[in-house]
Amino acid sequence: MENLNKKRVAILATNGFEESELKEPKAALEKAGAEVHIVSEKSGTIKSWTDGNWGSEFNVDKTLDDVNQKDYNALMLPGGVINPDTLRKNPKAVKFIKSFFENHKPVGAICHGPWLLAEADVLKGRKITSYSSIKTDMINAGANWVDEEVVVDEGLVTSRTPKDLPAFNAKLVEEVYEGKHKEQVA
Repeated sequence: MENLNKKRVAILATNGFEESELKEPKAALEKAGAEVHIVSEKSGTIKSWTDGNWGSEFNVDKTLDDVNQKDYNALMLPGGVINPDTLRKNPKAVKFIKSFFENHKPVGAICHGPWLLAEADVLKGRKITSYSSIKTDMINAGANWVDEEVVVDEGLVTSRTPKDLPAFNAKLVEEVYEGKHKEQVA
């Protein structure tokens, strides 16, 4: 397993994120040695979505006002429908996401998380996957959408659903370990 000691990863989320899509990647990154911060719009806690209802609450480590991509080696975007739909309306969130691409840093997005990548206008010509219901949105944003468990394109890691988490987590850890990717651009 890759050693992510001294690597810092931001997980950008707000209320309505799919619980497993934050909890499991966070655990995988931490197990590999990374320091992981949950970044959100406001301080306090954010509430997950699981099995069709509200789930556990998670502590927010930093707000968007407190962070800069310079503070992190990588970014992870969990899905759920509510979470990315809320965040894509926040200009600070979109700018934060885009800054990782502008600085060639690894980014992971699962399920509906790629909606945020479309909003940040970073999908043109990129091979990705996502939850199938947003396939057309991804294609309209310029992506080459494929139906695969996990897709890696120059530091961008995407997966479809929670059942893909083992493959997603493994590739996310690998890409964070590899670091900056010259072709990871906005």
